[in-house]
Amino acid sequence: MLSIDPKEISTGKLHGYLLGSIAPRPIAFASTIDADGKPNLSPFSFFNVFGANPPTLIFSPARSVRDNTTKHTLDNAEQTKEVVINVVNYDIVQQMSLSSTMYPKGVNEFEKSGLTMLKSDVVKPFRVAESPVQLECKVTNIIYTGPEGGAGNLIICEVVKMHISEDVLSEDGSIDQYKIDLVARAGGSFYSRARDGFFEIPKPISTLGIGVDSIPDEIKNSTILTGNNLGMLGNVNEIPSEESVNNFGKVHPEFIGLELTKKHTFAKDYLEKNDVESAWKVLLLK
Repeated sequence: MLSIDPKEISTGKLHGYLLGSIAPRPIAFASTIDADGKPNLSPFSFFNVFGANPPTLIFSPARSVRDNTTKHTLDNAEQTKEVVINVVNYDIVQQMSLSSTMYPKGVNEFEKSGLTMLKSDVVKPFRVAESPVQLECKVTNIIYTGPEGGAGNLIICEVVKMHISEDVLSEDGSIDQYKIDLVARAGGSFYSRARDGFFEIPKPISTLGIGVDSIPDEIKNSTILTGNNLGMLGNVNEIPSEESVNNFGKVHPEFIGLELTKKHTFAKDYLEKNDVESAWKVLLLK
């Protein structure tokens, strides 16, 4: 058995062991606003529920292992003392992943991920309209576990209002675990779909993804492509060049001149194979 003294290995390596062994972890898709009212949206898997009276959630936007920076979510929670925790199901997992990209402060991750801002009833941060359960929270305390990279910042929240989509309820009014189709985080690029098991999503690119807001309307408003599909398309640092699209067309002339529905269907097939580049080229062919 491998025995490890946490003080004798790098924080990054220890971080990997912890994430790989304590899994799957539920995802807090946290919506906040800054002191100027600008929205922010980011996922965190150091998260769980810790009581029902009062209803208490705790999540931790840890300090970056790489450069010891803090998350905008933490800064906003300190300033406004409010947050909305949105649960993540399979239908929005790719958009959630895209929102984890390190966009500069002030960039609206709702727009980048193509998710809809929904006004809350009690707190100021917006809810994610596509999330099946949204929990409006007041921040009651923040516990800082240390000043170095990898240290946790435990944001303790009291739920002041809960919203549940009727689409995920069973006949007796309880939440149907198959209908809600929750997703959890594991180690590396692995996620766990509660009802089906593990799957992989490549980590967001180190450069900034263009975001769903930069996808042409003809594609963004597709009746074929899902939110997850759009999230994958938005997680590229640039749209393929005209030259590369034309070269693709020479190899695949069957995709030239297709009507919109067929074009989007073929692109969806490529996306389901994780071939985002080919999907883009199909969509851009005339």
